[in-house]
Amino acid sequence: MSYCGASIGFPLGSSVTGTRLATEGTGVECREPDRPMLTIRDAQLDAFEQAARTAFENEMVAHSLAFTPRLCEVLGEAQLRVALRQAIRDAEEYGFTYRGPIRLFIELTFLLGSDFPTDPQYPAFGEILRASDSQIQRAEAIHDAFQQYHDRVSGPAAQNVHKALNDLLVLARTPLTFTNGLVDVLLREMTRIFPQKAAYVGEDALRAIIEQALVQAAEYRFETERQQGLLAVLKFGFGHGCTDDPLYPWISRTLKDPRIVGPAARAARLEKKAIVWLEHVVARNTERAPR
Repeated sequence: MSYCGASIGFPLGSSVTGTRLATEGTGVECREPDRPMLTIRDAQLDAFEQAARTAFENEMVAHSLAFTPRLCEVLGEAQLRVALRQAIRDAEEYGFTYRGPIRLFIELTFLLGSDFPTDPQYPAFGEILRASDSQIQRAEAIHDAFQQYHDRVSGPAAQNVHKALNDLLVLARTPLTFTNGLVDVLLREMTRIFPQKAAYVGEDALRAIIEQALVQAAEYRFETERQQGLLAVLKFGFGHGCTDDPLYPWISRTLKDPRIVGPAARAARLEKKAIVWLEHVVARNTERAPR
């Protein structure tokens, strides 16, 4: 995590204008001694702010490529920018306007999913974001909370995450039997695939995302237990908002593609795309693993 140092104290627009100037009327008048009056129009202020936002977005593109190169490689720059713009807007809705807190929010978006503030798997982050403390205090608290999560769940060099992705790929390729009921089987498999995360978030959170998946599965007319379980596992792995997350556009595109006829074909296509995505990530992890 890169949230540290003096950079947390500079607002988003500081590279150009410091902070957004609150103005009324046609513009802001500025006069220096013995110089003609200078009028800065609203359109000029808007242009300055847009330039600052573009520069910050470019900075976050470069940061994201260094922070999570595998995901950025899969996304491509155009989709990465879509995801970054949404993350910046979401951060601003929680009152994050400084570079450091926004960057932290973006990093958590990559790590936990774009809807992490409302994900039942990570209630602590949402509670901190909605607190009345300053953005700096909240950012520091979120950073500390994530460090605890990282230490308990991810493991050194994210080895627990890599193993979970491998096991998730195996599960995706394996027919499941649901003799004990869908919810119980999903709880068992989630715990088996990623025991560290399952222990950290707790059974109530896992049941909550399973329930969300079942409700959404009904909207897509997914009737078989495997089809319903697919949505639950995706939410467990990629966040509860993964079905409309710009970080995983292949999920929403498949669910909404009008060319796919029937729920069975849609679920089969979604499962196939999930396997392809996992195969790519697992292969990249294997290539880059220390030998």
